[in-house]
Amino acid sequence: MPTTKRERVRITKKVVDNLGPDAVAWDSEIRGFGIRCQRKAKKYVLKTRVNGRQRWFTIGEHGSPWTPDSARKEALSMLVDIHKGADISSLRAHNRKQSTMTDLCERYLQDHAFQHKKASSAAEDKRNINNHVIPLLGSMLITEVTRDDINGFKRAVRDGKTAPKDGKGSRSGHRGGAVVSGGPGVANRCLALLSKMFNLSECWNLRPDGTNPVRHVEKYTENMVERFLNKDELGRLAHVLSEAERTGSETPFVVAAIRLLLFTGARLGEILTLRWEYVDLEHSIINLQESKTGKKSIFLNSLAADVLTALPRVDNNPHVIVGRKPGAHLVNLRKPWYRIRKLAGIEDVRIHDLRHSFASIAVSGGLTLPLIGKLLGHKKSATTERYAHLADEPIRAANEEIAQLLKHSFKKTDQG
Repeated sequence: MPTTKRERVRITKKVVDNLGPDAVAWDSEIRGFGIRCQRKAKKYVLKTRVNGRQRWFTIGEHGSPWTPDSARKEALSMLVDIHKGADISSLRAHNRKQSTMTDLCERYLQDHAFQHKKASSAAEDKRNINNHVIPLLGSMLITEVTRDDINGFKRAVRDGKTAPKDGKGSRSGHRGGAVVSGGPGVANRCLALLSKMFNLSECWNLRPDGTNPVRHVEKYTENMVERFLNKDELGRLAHVLSEAERTGSETPFVVAAIRLLLFTGARLGEILTLRWEYVDLEHSIINLQESKTGKKSIFLNSLAADVLTALPRVDNNPHVIVGRKPGAHLVNLRKPWYRIRKLAGIEDVRIHDLRHSFASIAVSGGLTLPLIGKLLGHKKSATTERYAHLADEPIRAANEEIAQLLKHSFKKTDQG
C-alpha cells in the first residue's frame, strides 16, 4: 500500500499501482529511492546528498523499461558512483535530460511551496499548476522550455485555453466549484509562479544558471475593477441579511461572516478561519497569529463586536464561523453569497468588494490613507494608494460648500 513521506516500505508493483495522485512512497531497502505519483505519470526518483548538498535525480517513468526492480538497481548504481566520488556531471545531465515540467511542478510544491509558504498561498500555487501549467507545459522537458513557449503559455491562459470545453466543469482543487476560465490576471499570476519555479530549477541544477525563460516576458496590463457598495446597496444588503437571519434561510454563521467582512474590512480567509482564542471582546480586538502579511490585529468597532457577542459558540469547535463538519470552520461562503447578493440586487459584487467598501467608507469619512492601511493590515503604503482617488469626493464637496458661501456673498454685493 502507498506510504506517507515519513514511512518506508519495499517498493513493489502493488505499491506503485496503489499510489494515488500527489503521493510518494520511499523504499525501505535503499534510502532515498522512491516513486512519486503526479497527475498521471509515476516516476522513480533518488534523493540523496552529494558533497553535503541534497540532490534529486529522476530515474524514469514507471513502465518499460523501468520496473521497481530495475529502478532500484539503477538507484543503487548511482549511489555507488556517488560514494566513490565519481564526477556527477553525467548524473546531473541525465537528470536534466529526463525531468519534465511535471517533475518540476511536483518538486516545487513538495520542497518549496508546502515548506516555505502559507497554506493558502501553497494551495493557490497548486491550483494554478494543476489548472494551467501541467495541461499546457507538463510534458515538456525542463531544459527545452524557451521564452517563446512561455509567451505561448501566457496567451493560452489569457484566452482560456485551459478552461473545460463545456464551460461547466472545474479543474482540480478549485474552490467553490468555480469554473476555470483564465484571463490576463490569471496569466500574470502563472508567470510569477513559473519564474520562481525556473529560478529554483537552476538552484537544483535542472537548468543552467541564468536561463530562466520567463525573464523579459511582459505581463498583461490589468484593469483593477474595484466595486464599492453605495448607501442604497448597503441598505438592501442589510435588509437581506436580517431576513436571512429571521427566516433561517442561511445559517447564523454565514450571516455573521458577511457582516464581519463588511464591518472589519478583513480578508475572507481571516474571518473564515478565525478562532475564539484570538478574539478579545474586552479590549475590542482580534489578534491573528497568522495572516497574509503575518501577525495582525483587527480592531473591532461596535457593530463587529455586537456580531461576535451574539454568535453562539459550538462545543468542541474552536472556530467562530462554524462549518458543517464537526470541529471545522465554514469553507465555502461563495454559494451563500451568490444567493444573498442576488436577493439584494448586487449580483456584480464579489466577496472581496466588501473589504473595498469598508475602505471606501473610511475614506469618505475623512480618515487618512496611512490610518486606513493600518485598519486593513497593509504592509506597503502603495497597496492603500488604490483608494486615494476616493478622497476626492469629500474635497469636491468641501469645495462646493465654499462656492456656495462665495455665491451668497457675491449676491449680497450685487444687490447692494
